[in-house]
Amino acid sequence: MDTIFALSSGSPPAGIAVVRVSGPRASGVLQALAGRVPQARRAVRALFRDGEGAPLDDGLMLWFPGPATATGEDLAELHLHGGRAVVAAVERALAALPGLRKAEPGEFTRRAFANGRIDLAEAEGLADLLEAETEVQRRAAIALAGGVLSRRVEQWRAGLLMLAARLEAVLDFEDEDDVSALPAGFSEEIAGLGAEIQQALAAPSAEVLKEGYRIALAGPPNAGKSTLFNALTESEAAITAPLAGTTRDVLVRPVALGGIPFSFVDMAGLRDGTGDAVEAIGIERARIEIERADLVLWLGPEGEGPDGAWEIEARCDVDGHQAKQAAHHRVSAVTGEGLDELKRELIGHAAGAMPRPGEAALNRRQRDLLEQAVQALAVARMERDPLLIAEGLRQARQAFDRLVGRSGTEDVLDALFGRFCIGK
Repeated sequence: MDTIFALSSGSPPAGIAVVRVSGPRASGVLQALAGRVPQARRAVRALFRDGEGAPLDDGLMLWFPGPATATGEDLAELHLHGGRAVVAAVERALAALPGLRKAEPGEFTRRAFANGRIDLAEAEGLADLLEAETEVQRRAAIALAGGVLSRRVEQWRAGLLMLAARLEAVLDFEDEDDVSALPAGFSEEIAGLGAEIQQALAAPSAEVLKEGYRIALAGPPNAGKSTLFNALTESEAAITAPLAGTTRDVLVRPVALGGIPFSFVDMAGLRDGTGDAVEAIGIERARIEIERADLVLWLGPEGEGPDGAWEIEARCDVDGHQAKQAAHHRVSAVTGEGLDELKRELIGHAAGAMPRPGEAALNRRQRDLLEQAVQALAVARMERDPLLIAEGLRQARQAFDRLVGRSGTEDVLDALFGRFCIGK
């Protein structure tokens, strides 16, 4: 197996650069560049030299013998000054050593997975952690990377194996008088396991967490949607003008408010009978966005918005503005009146759709596999033939195994580890 290396810290220039080396020749790298291998897991000062003896940098080195390392292999770290020239020179020296090559994206983490240091769900959590931009995304990624989902799956799998073992007794001794029927309460235990998984499926989706809670601003033309959109996103992304129909297309802006990710959507004003073909396309797209949104802020006539929409009385600072009897919020995007209150309630409302502390969000792959397990258990529960019940339990176990990576296809692994940077 090749020994790989890569810069595992931020791009230079930086105060410190950490170059990681993993594989069977890791100790040889330290011997070649520093002239010795230090005591395990202890930082030691070293003068690094290239193959011709020329100094590269004065830094620190660490040695981590496998398999109790991040990758499950022998591992070395070079802590360097973080200048571009220093990093480049050290990487050239490493590439010149026999059996070494630069790591591919995600290869360190992929080796950790292949060597059993983490499972597939934990690797997905680590990828999410590297991409996290808000506090709630960070918390959910930490939970997934820390094995919250993996431990639950392992518990379900252990329960499933116990059920399968009891069923085997029926299959092995079905001709014996003392074991001629399913154990008492067997179907109820299958149902109970399915209910636990179904409850886990109620967890927030990772897609909402990544894309943000989607808020659509809707109403007729010239209702103040774009002005409010700009105020909520603290930008001038949307063009505002007193002319009706200024907004023709859908405009989406991701924003973090109070540590919660949002996607605010501005769109064409809704009206019937427009003679403008381009505006008609914009109106149709707006209707699609309203259906897609997690919440609609309705700036139009009271009672005419979609079900569940918040009635927003916009332009409350303007004399003669359209008042609402039961406005959820009264705001002025120009003076700022009511905006802080609206933002606070949006944060509290969206937080309910986000994972609680210590809870992992399920991505589409994980959700699909858990749904497959639930369906297999539901079929097994309704059967009376032990062979058919055993098949249902086997299918559920396969879904669990694919979720944590005990079995899986190479394309899933390629897609996942391709999300990582070179140094991970």
